[in-house]
Amino acid sequence: MARALWKGAISFGLVHIPVELISASLDHELDLSMLDRRDFAPIGYKRYNKQTGKEVEWDDIIKGYEYKTDEYVVLSEEDLRQANVKATQTIDILAFVDALEVPLTFYEHPYYLLPAKGGEKVYALLRETLRKANKVGIASVVMRTKQHLCALVCVGDAIVLNTLRYADELRPTDDLDLPGSSLKAAGISDKELKMALSLVEGMSEAWEPGQYHDSYREDVLALVKKKIKAKQTKTITPPAPEPAEEQDSNVIDLVALLQQSLGKKAPAAAPRKRAAASTARKPAPARRKAA
Repeated sequence: MARALWKGAISFGLVHIPVELISASLDHELDLSMLDRRDFAPIGYKRYNKQTGKEVEWDDIIKGYEYKTDEYVVLSEEDLRQANVKATQTIDILAFVDALEVPLTFYEHPYYLLPAKGGEKVYALLRETLRKANKVGIASVVMRTKQHLCALVCVGDAIVLNTLRYADELRPTDDLDLPGSSLKAAGISDKELKMALSLVEGMSEAWEPGQYHDSYREDVLALVKKKIKAKQTKTITPPAPEPAEEQDSNVIDLVALLQQSLGKKAPAAAPRKRAAASTARKPAPARRKAA
């Protein structure tokens, strides 16, 4: 069982649900160590006192707020809790909104909320209410000295707390060089759009997350095994030469590319859907040629 990162309660109206917070993500990032290229010795970091230069043990480290240059107010964990006891112990639901109203760009990091002892029934009540209403609860919570905006979402039998970015933490799109929102402004023809929709329909299938995996990580680990087997563990591979630059062209024949894509043999993931799609519409010429 994973260790709880936070313990407190969900609060909405007069209802309190005791819960524990567990990270919902597992980090499979490649753990690469930094080495000195001269002798391949590992490089380490030290926590040191900037005045004496001596290393400092974890037990001797405390937190402080620099209110002016080199002057600090010491803040213990109890100080941070007492600054606002309710905020540090409560996931306070502020509103309920339609699940589709929160853009994906706002979602940041997922956590599982588990009911603490005695909170199982009320936890299940909130979960089923979110499910039936198709709503998410917008709440605030303080974790690690920062107040987070978050969304409480029903996912299967769990309530997931997903931290959200604040609106001012997202870059506005007004100053980005984006194509026009209309087909005419973007230079898209009706034929191109219809062919693109046909391609999307042919590639559509049920969401099966288990079929996707980090192939790059697997390739790197395979390369590691290969270098070990070849006894090249200390061989530094030089950078490959830059490829010659091709003549850039802004003219793209989208119709030809879409025809080629439609003519390719579809993957064997969802044959029933592709069969239904092929009978529901007249096949494109490229499909007949491929057949």
